[in-house]
Parts: sequence; structure tokens; C-alpha cells
Amino acid sequence: MTSTITPYEDGPLLVRGDFELVSPDGTPIDPARRTIALCRCGKSADKPFCDGTHKTVRFKAGTGRDNPPPSAGGLP
Repeated sequence: MTSTITPYEDGPLLVRGDFELVSPDGTPIDPARRTIALCRCGKSADKPFCDGTHKTVRFKAGTGRDNPPPSAGGLP
């Protein structure tokens, strides 16, 4: 499978290509298309998909690029 994930500034994660979407318990979620927008603000009524609510709640995404990655506990 090949896919790309693009975080939109203060918006969703756009996922394009071949991918599998599953719930935390492993149940498949049918995305119904090859390009989807995943919610990052946590306010969407259609989670895990974005419904545009991030605009209404004025969601601001931090980039985290200036912060070092968290320690993986010695895992590679």
C-alpha cells in the first residue's frame, strides 16, 4: 500500500492513496473513497472524518517541529 498523509494548517489530515482505516479494536472502517480528511480538532460529528467543525471552533494545530520527539524507551 502507498499513501500520503498531509496535515493541513489548523485543519484535517488529508490521506490519499491506498490505505486501511480501522477502529481502535481493529474493526475496518470503510472510507468510501481513496482520499479522506481525518479530524484533528476532536469536535467533528462524523469522527474519524472531518466535517469542517475545526473552522467554527477556531482549532489551532501545533506543529511540534520545534520539540524533540518523545523517547521511545530504547526501542528502535
